[in-house]
Amino acid sequence: MNKITALLGEKLPQLNIRENLLLSSCTSFRTGGAAAAGAYPETTNELGELLSLCEREGVPFYILGNGTNVLAPDEGFDGVVVLTAGMRDIDVNEETGIATAGAGALLSTLALECAKKSLTGLEFARGIPGSVGGAVVMNAGAYGGEIKDCLLSAGVMDEKSREISDMTNEQLELGYRHSVIPKRGLVVLGATFKLEKGDKTAIYAAMDDYAARRKEKQPLEYPSAGSTFKRPEGYFAGKLIEDAGLKGFSIGGAQVSEKHAGFVINKGGATSGDIKELIKEVQRRVFENSGVRLETEVRFM
Repeated sequence: MNKITALLGEKLPQLNIRENLLLSSCTSFRTGGAAAAGAYPETTNELGELLSLCEREGVPFYILGNGTNVLAPDEGFDGVVVLTAGMRDIDVNEETGIATAGAGALLSTLALECAKKSLTGLEFARGIPGSVGGAVVMNAGAYGGEIKDCLLSAGVMDEKSREISDMTNEQLELGYRHSVIPKRGLVVLGATFKLEKGDKTAIYAAMDDYAARRKEKQPLEYPSAGSTFKRPEGYFAGKLIEDAGLKGFSIGGAQVSEKHAGFVINKGGATSGDIKELIKEVQRRVFENSGVRLETEVRFM
C-alpha cells in the first residue's frame, strides 16, 4: 500500500478509497497513468474532510467528474483524484419545474429525468456525457442550448477554506465554456435548475433528433473528449482545421477525426503525449494557415 492510500485509510476510514487508480479508466480519452489514490466522497462532509486532510498533509488533489473533458498525464498523478460520482442524487419536481442534482450526477441522466416529468429546457443535454458539476464549470452546451439558460444556482465549496455557499447564475458569470469556478478555486457540490412544462412527445422527439445528428456527424465510436477546441469568434474550429489540410492527420495513436475535424480521437493505443502533441500541431498549423489561434476546450490535468 502506498503512503497516500495508507494515510487516507488511517485518517478517513469511512471513505471509499482505491489505490493506484488508472486514470485511463476514468477519462473519456482512455489515456493516462495511475494516480496514487482515487477517493469517492458521497457527502459534502466527506468531501470537506478529505480536502482538509489533503491541505494539512500537503497531498496534491484533483477534482474529477465524469472525466469527459480532461487529458490525464501519462506519468500519472502523485496525489488523490477526487471523483464526485458518489454525489449523484437527482430530484425533479414536476409541479414547480425545479430540478436539483448532485455534482456527480450525469447531465444526460438529469435531462432524461426531466423529460419523464414533461419538463423542457434540457433536451440539448441528453447527449452530453459529462457530470452536472463539470457542465456547470464549463457552461456546457450543444445545439443552441447552454447550462446558463436554465440554471438557477450552484452549491459550491471553497477548496481552501471549505466554506460552502450558493452562487446564482449571475454570480457564476457563465459564458461560452466559462465560469468563475476554476479561477476562484471552487468545487461544485450540486446545482438547481428551473424548467418549463412542455409536451413530452415533443421533448423526446427533440432528444432523438439531437442524438441522430450526433451519431451522423461525430466520431462517437472512438474515445475522445468531444469537441477539442473552442469555437473561435466568427469561425468554426472544424472548418479551420480541415482548411489547414489536417483532417485525418495523426501522431501516434491520436488522430484528427476524418468524420469531424473538430474532434481529436484516440484511434487506438494513443498516449496522452500523442494527443497533446497533436493538439499543439493542429494549433500551430491552423494559425499558420488562417491567423486564428485555437483554444482548447479540453483541460490538461
